[in-house]
Amino acid sequence: MTAPIDPTSTSAWSELEALRASFTPDLRGWFASDATRVDRMSLPLADLHVDLSKNLVTDEILASLVRLAEETGVADRYQAMLAGEHINTTEDRAVLHTALRRPAGATPPLTVDGQDVDLDVQEVLGRIDAFAARVRSGEWKGVTGKTVTHIVNIGIGGSDLGPVMVYEALEPYATAGIEARFVSNIDPTDMGQKLKGLDPETTLFIVASKTFTTLETLTNARLARDWLWTALGEAGVPVGTDAERDDAVAHHFVAVSTALDKVAAFGIDTANAFGFWDWVGGRYSVDSAIGLSLAISLGPDVFRDLLAGFHAVDVHVAETPLEQNVPVLMGLLNVWYCNFLGSQSHAVLPYAQQLHRFPAYLQQLTMESNGKSVRWDGTPVTTDTGEIFWGEPGTNGQHAFYQLIHQGTRLIPADFIAVVNPAYPLEDGGRDVHGLFLANFLAQTKALAFGKTAEEVEAEGTTGALVPARTFAGNKPTTSIFAPSLTPAVVGQLIALYEHITFTQSVVWGINAFDQWGVELGKKLALEIAPAIEGDDDALATQDASTQALIEYYRANRA
Repeated sequence: MTAPIDPTSTSAWSELEALRASFTPDLRGWFASDATRVDRMSLPLADLHVDLSKNLVTDEILASLVRLAEETGVADRYQAMLAGEHINTTEDRAVLHTALRRPAGATPPLTVDGQDVDLDVQEVLGRIDAFAARVRSGEWKGVTGKTVTHIVNIGIGGSDLGPVMVYEALEPYATAGIEARFVSNIDPTDMGQKLKGLDPETTLFIVASKTFTTLETLTNARLARDWLWTALGEAGVPVGTDAERDDAVAHHFVAVSTALDKVAAFGIDTANAFGFWDWVGGRYSVDSAIGLSLAISLGPDVFRDLLAGFHAVDVHVAETPLEQNVPVLMGLLNVWYCNFLGSQSHAVLPYAQQLHRFPAYLQQLTMESNGKSVRWDGTPVTTDTGEIFWGEPGTNGQHAFYQLIHQGTRLIPADFIAVVNPAYPLEDGGRDVHGLFLANFLAQTKALAFGKTAEEVEAEGTTGALVPARTFAGNKPTTSIFAPSLTPAVVGQLIALYEHITFTQSVVWGINAFDQWGVELGKKLALEIAPAIEGDDDALATQDASTQALIEYYRANRA
């Protein structure tokens, strides 16, 4: 194992500390004195146009940040990942989500741990394409011979957040008459609501669990299976015998899993199980078989275009010099804000309603990856790590939390994402509504950057105590990301952009972005607490006083 480089020991870190000591942000002044700032700091990334000019950096700071990436080995670590080295050190695994979107015939071929990765990936993609085509064409039928009109994806974490986000983002492409729904929460309300209005004869369930042991997913899968049998029986379909029930499950359930024995025990035909590999982490898996619901509802061609968008960014990261490398620069900016300017959170604000689930998706991607306090060799981190990612679509957020970003006391870097051409162009009295919408996108980044001085407020006639209340300090950092339209490729590019931002930060901090041990303890304790909730007094007695009191409250009030 190669030990991580302590970023605080590098000369670049010392440079950045010195720059921070004398740093006074002045976006107004920088823009006024530097006519080429926007041109220098606006960069292409595949179909994306990325404007970094409203960030709180000078050329000198950017140069030192790039040196920090060089001195901590960001590019070398990326190449190690692409080559299949086991950079997931705590689980001794390769990290190869980038292999999921390599095009067929890519060279040189990728062989890892004696396995032809390209061959494996293309074989599964081919099976996904073929199955999706069968469902979409009507060749695949339910147990009564009816075609599928609804699919329900049952998963949690990366098996849910990615598919539902992409489905919402690309909803205009769902033209085959097949609606997708997504169930993740073990709260029975989630399953109850998603089953409303469904016809069991035309519903297909996808159970997405690599090990086929995930508590929430398997619980929900059993609930769905029970609903299927009950609803079919109520519709007069014979489900009285084991063979009839098994036949119903085989026609209405498929799996995304590699645990074929457990898939078969559930009743799913293993010919309809689509696998993926231990080198794919859940939060990096939407472009694997986890995307089966997308290939069915949106179409195999759309799914392939999504993968091509991912790959375009992978190539950019691999081949573009660091000083022009958009994901690396954005990751380094985050390091600057976290470690030198004291920011603790990061807002992602899509001015595209179709991306309304994107901030939630990024919460898992970024915080499960970089929310670590030890480095990849098990030693303590030497810096703060991770940020709280959050956000809402504009203009909803403007009427909720932008007040704090504009005039609060906390520094909150924000990424604004917009598309030029909307999926649903509408007019209001002859006025383009999307143009009005994007005027808000542009106005917010301008206001955050340049603010409004007391003199400007007074010039408008405001006096007295209202002047400071209406003054905006400005110098609130933003990145603007534009795309021509929200195509499958663009969605793939946006996801891959943030994957590589996250990776860049992890390498600088020396942490393993591909494990998630922090989620394990709570799951283990839940299994120990469940018997106490269900009435086991011995299990109750082993709990701490607070947990005991809460369980007793639950028992007393459960109807």
